Amino acid sequence: MPRTAELNRVPAVPPRLMRLLAVLAVVAQAGIAVTGSVVRVTGSGLGCPDWPTCFPDSLVPDPRYEVALLHQWVEFGNRMLTGALGVIAVACLLAALGTRPRRRRLTWLAFSMPAGVAAQAVVGGITVLAGLAWWTVSAHFLISMVLVWLAVLLVRATGETDGPATRVLSAPARGLVTLTNVVLAAVLVAGTLVTSAGPHAGDSKTPRLGIGVPTLAQLHADLLVGYLGLLVGLGFLLRAVAAKASVRRRYRWLIAAVLAQGALGAAQYALGVPETLVSLHVLGACLVTAAAAALWAATTERPPPAPVEPPAPEVTEAPSEPAGLGTG
Repeated sequence: MPRTAELNRVPAVPPRLMRLLAVLAVVAQAGIAVTGSVVRVTGSGLGCPDWPTCFPDSLVPDPRYEVALLHQWVEFGNRMLTGALGVIAVACLLAALGTRPRRRRLTWLAFSMPAGVAAQAVVGGITVLAGLAWWTVSAHFLISMVLVWLAVLLVRATGETDGPATRVLSAPARGLVTLTNVVLAAVLVAGTLVTSAGPHAGDSKTPRLGIGVPTLAQLHADLLVGYLGLLVGLGFLLRAVAAKASVRRRYRWLIAAVLAQGALGAAQYALGVPETLVSLHVLGACLVTAAAAALWAATTERPPPAPVEPPAPEVTEAPSEPAGLGTG
């Protein structure tokens, strides 16, 4: 049987399932970043001081060791959640491969999910073996933000084909959106530097970045104000060019997320960086990144996929009666 005929007989993955898995990928990628912050603020970063095992002779937490059992389970639980994220990521790839007709862009975005999880596992191992060095922790977080961004693009791709992209914004407006994303990246990097110099290292013995927190916090705040200023300018431009409702709606989501994140950051600094607000701030960073990715995705449109029709049942001919036999 020809290969094309074999593929046509394989049941296609329902579009709703593909989209559900993509949304789960967004939630899981953001969730693992938040739980990672919980590991850090509880001082559990070295609860499992070995990798990939918890201890050299134990895969799981072991009360025989002097490390507090709570720290062991917090760190081990985060590793287990990484495994759950890996399952979702692989499911996204398998679903994309099972989409009919197969779409190249959807497949590559889906492939980035398990590939990113694998990269994060390696970086996580380096982080543990390096004793939670600040630059490894920063890289760990920033990779998560990239994966949140790609997961949002994956959600968008579930409702599009590989047809030619149509830009729904003018070149200057799209250029301004690109500039806001570049500044957002700088805001996120500066935020990791503040964390690297702050009190929540993941372990009390971990060396911190040798720059004062007030200096880095001021840099982070200045970049955030600059980012918000660019967004305000973008809002006026979108209004002037009568941008599509889908673009304006995603812009409003982004503005709301940035304002909430800015207020949370100010409260966090004023209150002395309490643990709960640290994790909420990480969640806010995930939401801002997701909203920015959604706005970026809305600046172009591709044709939607055609409805998938179920394969026609095979019709087999009834055997003919032998010659010479009849009813008469």
